[in-house]
Amino acid sequence: MRVRIRGRDHRSDQAFRQADRPPAVSPPEAASEVGDTTIGANEAIGVIGEPLPAPAPAPGASVQDPVAVADEMYGDMSAPAVDVPGAGRAPSPPDQGGDAPRGSHHWSDMPESATGMVDGPYVPRPVPRVLAVANQKGGVGKTTTAVNLGAGLAELGHRVLVIDLDPQGNATTGLGIDGRSFELSMYDVVIKDAKLEDAIEPTSMKNLFVAPATIDLAGAEIELVPTFSRELRLRKALESVVGDFDYILIDCPPSLGLITVNGLAAADEVLVPIQCEYYALEGLGQLLRNVHLVQANLNEKLEVTTIVLTMYDGRTKLAEQVADEVRAHFGNKVCRNVIPRTVRISEAPSFGQPITTFDPTSRGAIAYRELAKEVSGGAS
Repeated sequence: MRVRIRGRDHRSDQAFRQADRPPAVSPPEAASEVGDTTIGANEAIGVIGEPLPAPAPAPGASVQDPVAVADEMYGDMSAPAVDVPGAGRAPSPPDQGGDAPRGSHHWSDMPESATGMVDGPYVPRPVPRVLAVANQKGGVGKTTTAVNLGAGLAELGHRVLVIDLDPQGNATTGLGIDGRSFELSMYDVVIKDAKLEDAIEPTSMKNLFVAPATIDLAGAEIELVPTFSRELRLRKALESVVGDFDYILIDCPPSLGLITVNGLAAADEVLVPIQCEYYALEGLGQLLRNVHLVQANLNEKLEVTTIVLTMYDGRTKLAEQVADEVRAHFGNKVCRNVIPRTVRISEAPSFGQPITTFDPTSRGAIAYRELAKEVSGGAS
């Protein structure tokens, strides 16, 4: 093996250095000789893999255990005791008669007005009702609930308007409205002061109407920034049509931006779909705090009145625990009927139909019909 250092070939000198290597000595003597010797830049290189000898103590010094030395050094340097409430203890789980379930959640960060619990069944309000379907977490069933609950209410004879405020326009396509078949959308209503009644489109179901959305609504967040009274644009547009419908369901986007604030400012109630999984509880506190801010500054009538448990999978213990946790905290605001996780509900939007029309006898259709009866207080 050839080893080059600074351009020199050390292979020829290897035998010479091996012959001149001093005999092995005991560690103290070696340490003494090394201490008195200066190793030059051209000295031999140690063999790879051979451990270097540990530094030995000076002659006459006693060998001490390093652990004992450390204990002696830091034994008298302990910090003074400070009484910190709760220090060193794990946070106590909520008292639920045993171990806290996996789906438990701390609700201490939510405003008191949003977490008031009243026992008993869900109590519907008189019509007309304007409900904002809101939850900033995506994929919890906001659009699915707005479309299918609206269809269920329409089957009961109520006139229902679904306002699509989501730039994705899923509620629009889910009700069979082609994006090229209308001239005005919610973008024109919110940004260009178009009349809401001119943007409303009928659907294939009797008593069910939709105010469609397009991707143009994605830019409305920026365009609303310099606009005067930007949070109340939708409320002013609703004033002309609120008396024509029994139920107005506002499908809000999965965010807490100006579009969602417009929906909350225009509504009287908030319907919150909650997926029966733990992550769905994480953002609920922020949503309720925003509802409280809108209530205090823009819309004093706004209140969270309806919570719907969606995507419930009865085969999992977690879904049951999350449902119990939500019911224990929100009381009669939580609807008794839950929406199961079914493939048919997911397939219905691809045909442009609500589940009650796509598969009337499926579990999802039955669940949304029962939910519509519960929300409306029964048949019309």
